[in-house]
Amino acid sequence: MEKNNCIKCDINQCKYHYKVEDYCSLEQIQVGTHEKNPTVVECTDCKSFMLD
Repeated sequence: MEKNNCIKCDINQCKYHYKVEDYCSLEQIQVGTHEKNPTVVECTDCKSFMLD
């Protein structure tokens, strides 16, 4: 697993977290929302998240 220097991440519980540093190991991620009309950053989600 290699880190992707373009995607910072601090979700240690994710299968794709680099573990050694706060980065993602995926080549790309899918970002989405769980809200009908997102208005704040808390409305966004990493849809590539998988529980480790």
